[in-house]
Amino acid sequence: MTQYDMPLAELRAYRPRVAEQEDFDVFWRQTLDATRGRAPRISFEPVDTGLTGVRTWDVTFAGYGGHPIRGWFTAPAGATEPLPLVVQYHGYGAGRGLPPTWGMWPLAGYAHFVMDVRGQGSGVDVGDTPDPDGSPPRSRAS
Repeated sequence: MTQYDMPLAELRAYRPRVAEQEDFDVFWRQTLDATRGRAPRISFEPVDTGLTGVRTWDVTFAGYGGHPIRGWFTAPAGATEPLPLVVQYHGYGAGRGLPPTWGMWPLAGYAHFVMDVRGQGSGVDVGDTPDPDGSPPRSRAS
């Protein structure tokens, strides 16, 4: 059973006070301008997982500062029509894990993308994306 620390109606209307640093808007404007100024870089490399009902790709794309971010993209084997997509992000300590972990979504008829979080992994699932401004991944999946 789901439990809340305040009534659901209050939770839906809740707007926390967030203290923004003075340069918050400047930082995001500069970051987004720099991102838009770079050519998009993304690669999809097929991965043979041995799973016959699922196709898997190792995805790498440019994230913050142009640094590479890794993820797994999976789809039902033989799918030819556009599919609904589930995009999954992790909480602290988790990573993209290994491809067989994510078979549920494509076997249910969805495309699925699970993204690594920079500098995370090993708490739940292994990670494969370092944080060049902070820390390496905690484990390496491939």
